[in-house]
Amino acid sequence: MEEQVQISPVDNKIRDLILGILFDVIGMMSFTIPFIGEFGDVVWAPISGMIMVWMYKGKMGKVAGVVSFLEEIFPITDFIPSFTLMWLYTYFVKKGKR
Repeated sequence: MEEQVQISPVDNKIRDLILGILFDVIGMMSFTIPFIGEFGDVVWAPISGMIMVWMYKGKMGKVAGVVSFLEEIFPITDFIPSFTLMWLYTYFVKKGKR
């Protein structure tokens, strides 16, 4: 006799918050090293966009990925916590609209 094991979907809320804060901190680190930090943004911007698309699926994840990329690539916008804002949107604003 075969037993079927049901796997319940994992709630990624806490994981996404912790990762989001970590990725926002990494993005803000360019403020700590003048001139060199801006070069780091060139490397981090596409990585940030790809991570955002991986974390948040669908159309909103793709839009957030583009926004995250632009936020990292443009100077002076590094202080915007794009991952944390997307987390808030996903788990509070969007959830409230259902």
